[in-house]
Amino acid sequence: MELNKRRQLARKISLVEDSSGFGVDDQDGIDSGTGAAFRIGITGPVGAGKSTLINKLAVEQRRRAHTVGIIAVDPSSPYTGGAVLGDRVRMTELTLDKGVFIRSLATRGAFGGLTESSADAADILDHFGFARIIIETVGVGQTEIDIVEACDATVVVLEPSSGDGVQAIKAGLMEIADLFAINKMDIQGANRFLEDVETAIHLKHTDTLPKVLPVIAVKGEGITELVDYLDEFFELQKASGMLYKRRKEQRIKRIKRLTAMMISKKLWDQISEEEIRDLMKAQITVRQAARQLMARINTNTGLKYEQK
Repeated sequence: MELNKRRQLARKISLVEDSSGFGVDDQDGIDSGTGAAFRIGITGPVGAGKSTLINKLAVEQRRRAHTVGIIAVDPSSPYTGGAVLGDRVRMTELTLDKGVFIRSLATRGAFGGLTESSADAADILDHFGFARIIIETVGVGQTEIDIVEACDATVVVLEPSSGDGVQAIKAGLMEIADLFAINKMDIQGANRFLEDVETAIHLKHTDTLPKVLPVIAVKGEGITELVDYLDEFFELQKASGMLYKRRKEQRIKRIKRLTAMMISKKLWDQISEEEIRDLMKAQITVRQAARQLMARINTNTGLKYEQK
């Protein structure tokens, strides 16, 4: 990609990030030009080797002549709102590749591993013609389920030192994974860990069992098989119509979430910080204070919200 086009791409992503997930007018024309890219979500616990895996995955995709866009989501400071945004430092093999675009985004307080601007940034990369888009979540643990609403395939990265394989994949990860990549297979106990994960998956008795693949990302071992599986998965999803269905459900959820964000902002525009502080001076409970605020919002907006 030529330099001017890369700058234009970077500016568009900055605009949607600065809009805190509400999007900007310039984004409206992007949505109609998307859908060709294969979006791959990478999630898993801190220290599982997600960034290293993404680096090798992108290198393999480039070997297959696919352009690659990478969105790496970094945690924000709860005090300053800033973030390190340093994932690209660990992807040195891709830095000078003009067929790769790497962008770090801060969570800005969002839970679930992603922000709304992550999906917007993926749309922009898709619009600019990237064939493969990889989204890496922050690695907050077992709660990163938002990734499934932004991607066509979700890869959960685990590693043996994280403990019991059964413990490692409970609490939602089982439901969102299309593929488990067991990284660091060269350390002691790796085979037992992999067997535990496979056993736990079969015990769930799901209709479609996620694949479990062993990899050693730092050495590049197992990466070719991983990319082969993902490419095959993408083609099968397209041929069966499941990709269309999945993306349709994702769009519905995004519409609901964005609408809820807009409503929330509009409602809070009706209430000042000083009004909340005044309520705190009264000897009432937190729930009673919330009900009084809701009553004021009802009056100001005409909403017909009633407490049950």
